[in-house]
Amino acid sequence: MQEPSFRPLATAALLLAVLGLASRAHAAEEPTPLQDNRRITLGYIEIAYELGALLDPSLQPGGSSTVRPNWFTFAPHASQTGGQGMLGTALARQAIAAARGQPVLTVGNALDRLGLTGELRLTVESLSLQLVLHGIPLDAATSIASLTTAMNWEALADPRTLTATTLRFASLYWSAPGFLPLDKAESLVITLERTLHEGNVAIFTDIGGSGRLFLDWRRTATGEVTPERVLTEFSLPEAVPQEARAAYEYALAHANDTPRPYQFESIFPGMHWKSLLVAAFALYEKARLAPTPTARDALIAMGNNYVAWREQHDMAQPVFAPAVQRPDEVSRSALLEAITPLLKTYFGTVEWTYADYAYSRPDPDGNPFTSPPTEYNWATFWDRWTGILYAFDQAYGNPAGLWVMPEPIVDPTT
Repeated sequence: MQEPSFRPLATAALLLAVLGLASRAHAAEEPTPLQDNRRITLGYIEIAYELGALLDPSLQPGGSSTVRPNWFTFAPHASQTGGQGMLGTALARQAIAAARGQPVLTVGNALDRLGLTGELRLTVESLSLQLVLHGIPLDAATSIASLTTAMNWEALADPRTLTATTLRFASLYWSAPGFLPLDKAESLVITLERTLHEGNVAIFTDIGGSGRLFLDWRRTATGEVTPERVLTEFSLPEAVPQEARAAYEYALAHANDTPRPYQFESIFPGMHWKSLLVAAFALYEKARLAPTPTARDALIAMGNNYVAWREQHDMAQPVFAPAVQRPDEVSRSALLEAITPLLKTYFGTVEWTYADYAYSRPDPDGNPFTSPPTEYNWATFWDRWTGILYAFDQAYGNPAGLWVMPEPIVDPTT
């Protein structure tokens, strides 16, 4: 899983195509972020079915399974979420480009130009007006507010969330580089697009690449593949065989613990987390041979936690909270904090929102004047990690739902 979900934006794609404002910033040989996202989503779907068929031999491409899903079954949906976010940034970019050519006179004019209707229009209008009240010029305000068209805008129905989100976006705007209002707004858009794109690519390169290496190794292995053979014969760069074996044996001993182990930094101090990927593939092989569905599902869940830890701890965290801020960006951590209450992912037919997760936990500050979803930050590892584990548990209740795979996004700007 990479990142938070965003609602499909058919109106955005239509608008970009109709207006003919397609950006040609990228050279023909250099893929756009959305083109990368499409390739990544398709790549994950391919791996999900290959690995899923090991755990459930009856699974066919395009089909579904009631066996507990492996990490790669979650990945296409998380990737699609990032793509929907990038589609939202594309819409915001076009709003900014249109405003540079012809400034709007009212928020309503701006929303007409974006083609927004219904409740979504009302929410974006409300956020735009709030940003205007904080001194942000109208064009910049509506451009920033349009970023939420791809998110869980229903969360803004809580006035506490709307207030906190407005204040955070306003603070980001005033801290943004650039002198002109639209330049400042564009800094927010650029920051979000890069964050989503870099996270998407980093995770797929590392974990998607590892999954492909494992499946290729398995396909060429002679004789029966066993967990022991995975631990002794399969390797990944930087993984340490002794560490992978220790993690595997720990998982066998604790797969049925409640809660399932997840604090791996204290469990495996000093471990190179790529070793967890080798252990996870061995656990998937062990699950394939498990004597009961209960034992099988427990082993798959442990493998999923190992892969997800590597994903979030090593690959996503440096992208979401970099040590050095780029000069043309706003703070990535602060921007992710602003959108955290609005995050949503559709894992097939299973809907996850960060707001649901936040409300399921004790109120962090106990203050009734602040909404729990605004008290977390997706850029903070533990806030993100425990939210993802919550999503896993939700999805495990409806495993077949995850096999309703997303339709990869086509970049409307190319």
